[in-house]
Amino acid sequence: MESPAADALDVELLHALELDGRAPFSRIATVLGVSDQTVARRYRRLLTEGGLRVVAVRNNRRLGRDDWMLRLRCAPDAAETIANALARRPDTAWIGLTSGGTEIVCMTRPRTAGDQDDLLLGKLPRTPHILEIRAFQMLHTFFGGPVGWLVKHGPLTEEQVAALRRAPVPDTGPARITAEDEPLVAALERDGRATYPELQRATGRSESAVKRRLGQLLGSGALFIDIEYDSALIGFAVGAILWITTAPDALEAVGSAMAAHREVAHAGATSGPSNLVATVVARDTAELYAYVSGKLGRLEGVQHVETSPFLRRVKQLTYQLPLR
Repeated sequence: MESPAADALDVELLHALELDGRAPFSRIATVLGVSDQTVARRYRRLLTEGGLRVVAVRNNRRLGRDDWMLRLRCAPDAAETIANALARRPDTAWIGLTSGGTEIVCMTRPRTAGDQDDLLLGKLPRTPHILEIRAFQMLHTFFGGPVGWLVKHGPLTEEQVAALRRAPVPDTGPARITAEDEPLVAALERDGRATYPELQRATGRSESAVKRRLGQLLGSGALFIDIEYDSALIGFAVGAILWITTAPDALEAVGSAMAAHREVAHAGATSGPSNLVATVVARDTAELYAYVSGKLGRLEGVQHVETSPFLRRVKQLTYQLPLR
């Protein structure tokens, strides 16, 4: 079933949630100039029909852990089964099928060295029908993570953005997630807008303790609230992974330039034969071609670009997508 087209108010609501996924509907409604009931109704429709999810994401960079991108070349009849099995792991995100359904692209966010070794050295090499495994360590993020993509398209004014942006929490200490935090984080990974009474029931801690600790986790950067939705909802039906090779002394300049491109939803430097990976979204294939051959191709220092369009997204952030 195709997602319904979003109107201007839907896009403004999505931008508001990118700025602060836990903002009360009353505050969002005031900034957008509509009623609380309108915001709540639009939010529910985006949840049920537009693939919207608001979830907490562990910020491995702030936690001192490494993210990895995996490219798994599979037998055609096994790729989807393997991708769905990976999607059930809590340490995976951003899983997609590319190359006509014969390759899985997967972001992993190991929580411990054991998780990383279990996946890269244990499970995957022994999985039947995986023909090739290529792993790329994420070295630097130019755009993405806590920064939302819709800011590049400016549906909200600067004044509206300032009114909605979450206020920083000062002096929260080092970024860390303890064993005691795990029930709280798990509940927020399921629903980033879970209410404080719901979080109290999930953790067994007092509501004031939950509120204080959540503020600390968000303020330290250990955790951030992110949103995902079907980009076709707002007219961007085509997505692709770009594997880019640049001259070493051009990597910083190319990555920084791509971070400002409206088409780029995520860009980062990686280890491996290509040294830059980016996720781009476009309205159609012609627009994707125009970006690769034009804006990207004109950047000085770009030596090679491999384009892998998404056939299907299997997992985004912390949740598995339904089959369509």
